[in-house]
Amino acid sequence: MKNIVLIGMPGAGKSTIGVLLAKSTLMDFTDTDLLIQKKYSSALCDIINEKGIDEFLKIENDVICEAEFHNCVVATGGSAVYGEKAMEKLKNSGTVVYLKVDAAELKKRINNIHTRGIAMKEGTTIDELYSERAPLYEKYADITVDCASLTPEQCVDEIIRSI
Repeated sequence: MKNIVLIGMPGAGKSTIGVLLAKSTLMDFTDTDLLIQKKYSSALCDIINEKGIDEFLKIENDVICEAEFHNCVVATGGSAVYGEKAMEKLKNSGTVVYLKVDAAELKKRINNIHTRGIAMKEGTTIDELYSERAPLYEKYADITVDCASLTPEQCVDEIIRSI
C-alpha cells in the first residue's frame, strides 16, 4: 500500500489525525517534525531560533528527502510544502491529503505559537501565514478534507472514504 501524506497548517491536526489514521488503516506512522528533532537532538523552535528560518526549511526538505516511508501515514510539518523536492518525493510515494482548517479556527487551536516551532518570520500573523501557504497546500493536495468542524475521528473517516 502507498503512503498517506498529511499536509496543512500548524494546528490542523496532522499529528493527531495521523496516529488515528495509522491505527485505522494498519499502517505505520511518522511525524517529520520528530525526525528533524531526533536528527538534531533539539526542539524545532530551538533549531529555528539558532539556524534561522531559511536554514530550517533546507533541513526540513533534506530530512524528508533522506527518509524512507513505506506503508506509512506521514504527518509533515506545516512548512514542508516549501520544499519542492520533499513534496515531489512525498507525492510520488502516496496520496497527499490537505487537512484544511481556516485561519479563524487555527487561531483558536494554536496557543503556543512561540514555542511550537512554527517556521514563520517574526511579526507574521497566522492570517498572513495562511494566505502564503494555502496555495501551496492546494497545489500539492490529491485530496482536501475540511477539518474545521470535524472531530479527529470524523476526519479519519473522511480521509478513508476519499481514498
